[in-house]
Amino acid sequence: MVTFFYDRLQQILRKADFDAFAEKLCKPFYSDKGRPSIPPGRYFRMHLVGYFEGIDSEGGIEWRCADSL
Repeated sequence: MVTFFYDRLQQILRKADFDAFAEKLCKPFYSDKGRPSIPPGRYFRMHLVGYFEGIDSEGGIEWRCADSL
């Protein structure tokens, strides 16, 4: 059931071209120095997983995404 939910959410975000939208909004805040960040669309998806699964820390979200997604 959870897999269906995330698959459907992924379809909706792709159809709406969410990654390009997030990239455009975040681009003014990028730095020329330092290590590249996680793509904004992926970062937002990771936080959605945390929200929907009741994970309240970035470390917990990171572990969940690395473990299962």
